[in-house]
Formats: sequence, C-alpha cells, structure tokens
Amino acid sequence: MTLQSYHDFLAQKRVADVASGLIDLPDLPAFLFPHQRDIVRWSLRRGRAAVFAGTGLGKTLMELVWARVVSNHTGKPVLLFAPLAVGPQHEDEARTYDLLARVVTRDGVVDETAITNYQKLDLFDLSRYGGIALDESSILKSFDGHYRNRLIEIARPIPFRLAATATPAPNDFMELGSHAEFLGVMSYFSMLATFFTHDGSETKSWRLKGHAENEFWRWMASWAVMLRKPSDLGYSDDGYELPPLTKRLHVVETGSHWDDGGQFSLLPVQAKTLQERNHARKSTIEHRIARAVALTPADGHYVWWGNLNAETEGVTKAIPGAVEVRGSDHDDYKEEKLKAFSQGKIRVLVTKPSICGFGMNWQHCHRTGFVGLNDSFEQVYQAIRRFWRFGQGSEVTADFIAADTEGAIIANLDRKEQDAERMAAAMVRHMADLSSVAVRGAALERHDYQPKQKLRLPAWEEFA
Repeated sequence: MTLQSYHDFLAQKRVADVASGLIDLPDLPAFLFPHQRDIVRWSLRRGRAAVFAGTGLGKTLMELVWARVVSNHTGKPVLLFAPLAVGPQHEDEARTYDLLARVVTRDGVVDETAITNYQKLDLFDLSRYGGIALDESSILKSFDGHYRNRLIEIARPIPFRLAATATPAPNDFMELGSHAEFLGVMSYFSMLATFFTHDGSETKSWRLKGHAENEFWRWMASWAVMLRKPSDLGYSDDGYELPPLTKRLHVVETGSHWDDGGQFSLLPVQAKTLQERNHARKSTIEHRIARAVALTPADGHYVWWGNLNAETEGVTKAIPGAVEVRGSDHDDYKEEKLKAFSQGKIRVLVTKPSICGFGMNWQHCHRTGFVGLNDSFEQVYQAIRRFWRFGQGSEVTADFIAADTEGAIIANLDRKEQDAERMAAAMVRHMADLSSVAVRGAALERHDYQPKQKLRLPAWEEFA
C-alpha cells in the first residue's frame, strides 16, 4: 500500500456528516450582515445544521431567511419553535424585513413560516411542513426530557432542520449530542462511543479520547458553526461591541456567627450544605426584599429575578406598579405581560430565570437584579444576556442580593463564569479554522498578536 493510498484509507474512515441540502442557492436579502449571509448559505447547503452563535448576532433573522428559502424550495411552510412569549418578537422582526412569518397556536394556512412555542408541540402535523427550526435549541439538552425526545422523533422524516442557540455550555457534551441526534447526524450514544471514554466508575463523567479530540472537532464542524462574535470566523466586529457590565453585590447581614458546634466566629458562618443554604435564603427573605425595593430606581425599566415564590411575590407587592409573571400563569397572560414589558408599557417586571430567562430581547432595559440566588450559572448568564447583548446602547448594571452567609454561592457562580468563558473560548478556537473554511470558503487570516487593547471583564462592586 502506497503512502497516498493509506491517506485515502484514513480519509474514508473519518467521521463527518454529509451535506443533504440545496445545491443551487438563490440570492439572499441584502439586509443580512456578511456573517449572517454566509451562515445562512452554509446552513442551506448543509440541509441539517446547528448555529451556535452568541446573543445579538442575529440568529432570529438567520432563521427567518433560512425558513423563506426552504419554504420556497419545498412548496411547504416551515415550522419555527421558540420559547413562550418569544414568538411575537420573531413576528415583529419578520414584519420589519418584509418576511412572511406568523405566530400560530395550531395547524393552519401559513404562506412561509409558522411560529409557535414548544408547549404546543403536539398540536402540529409535521408532514405539512417542509422544514423545522428550533430557536433557543438548548431545550434539547435535557436527555430524558419530553420536548427533546418528541422533537427528535417528529423531525426524522423532515429533510431541512435548523437548530439555533447561543454557544452551548462548555463541556456539556449531552447538549451537543442531543443536537446531533435531532439533526440526524449521529445518535447521542454513538457520539459517546466514538469520541469519549468514561472517567473511572462515574457513568455520567465523560471526556474526549486523547487520540479522538481533533476528529471530534472536525466532526462538529461538519454540521455546526460556533461563534461568539463575527471575528471568530474572520468577519469585522464593527457594530458588535458590548457596553460595560457592572455587577453589584449587596450583602444582607444575618447576625449568624455561631457554628453547629456552638463556637463563635468573628465572620458570618457560611452556609455550605443544601439545607443550610435553603435556611439562609428563607430566613432573610424580608431583608432581601427590602433591599430590592430600596435599589429599584424611581424611573426607567427594571427586571427583578427570584428563585422562590415568596421572593417574587414579596418584591411585586412592595414595588408600586410592578408586574409578576409566574409559571402557573396562563400562557396567554404570560405572552401579554412580556410583550407589554418589551413595548415599555410595564416599568418593573418580576419573574424567574426559569420562566423568562431565555430568548427575550430587552435592549430597551439596562438595569436588572437578583433578589435570590442559586448555583445555576447558566440561569444567571442567560438572564443577564436579555439586556447585555449586541445592540444594547447603555451600560448594564446587575444587582445581586445575598445573605452574608451565602458567600459560597457567590464564589461558586464566579468560578463557573470563569470556567465557562475559558472553555467557550477553547471550543470556538478549536472550530474556528474548520468553520471558517466551510462557511466563508477561506481559512482565517492569522496576524501577529499586538496587544493594544486591555482585557475588560465585568466589574464587581460590593455593598454591605
């Protein structure tokens, strides 16, 4: 066997997903930015693709243009799923660019794109649609979730599929595997068997096989594109500068200076166990609500986030004119109130990250706060990103209210943020050259590093 034939043999063994989309592409609208235009073209050529793009990079517009082309090609409408209350935003954006998209609650006559929320999944006959698109497709990360399994099942016969979300959680290979399975690239378990190995006896801990790392990222780049800013793929970042973000920590004193052994401490005894943390949260609710009221500005828009019903109910009652959106509310009520806040008709909104922390675009508001905390970095990150995103014209301020015994939670969130930033940068770095060739048709230009701009991280200010 010659060396060339051996290379050919290795190339045949390489894992990659074959494109199954359009060959002849129509001209795309001129209103798309260069990175948006090329990503849409790549997605259409792929047929089944994932777009992992940072908040504010135009995923909605890319989804709508992709849907128009697919609808024209198949002669059928495209069904676009979005989180609850996000659909009206998509409809408004489509109207702005003369794209035909309509929010619907069940099957009906739609010219181009039907937009609905995930809760109405079982009300649609997918055989009527030429394509399916998932907005905020991170909903697929729940391995045994109803929506994940149902979406994968109903999407199998559909040739055109698009999944779009912000850059996935670093090292969350379950999320990547679920996206691959939804797109028909490879099953989740096949992905694990091909590229990963167990860490010891812990069945939920997986790591990339040392010899398979390069092939894994090459495989990823065959069906997904990942970027946090346009320059990740070699485009200009003009117009994509984030404003400053300041995080302000407000500490509520509890007077808890006695540990379980009856020993006095000069510093507050930190809550470590889940039971201790829950006790710290519940015992300081009134004080934290009072601090939230004092921090709420008399003018301008503001969003308070809580984790306990007592937190959100208390803040809503204490702030005149505040409106709460809760999980038990009817879907129509939620959509009505969230749309009213988006339009500026509600000044202070109170809710939970699990309800409204995904998908909403609230650049009209630049002040937010957390009256209660948990250990979920993703919820905090997503909630802040409703405001701190490309297109925001003002400095964003995020207030965090915590008991003096909750220092461990703050430290944990801070550690997770640093880990996420470092790992997301690594994921983008691994895929940048591969994705750039696929999307732009050219490798990234590498220039000598000349540090002229200081690294700026969100500032923390602490208030007792």
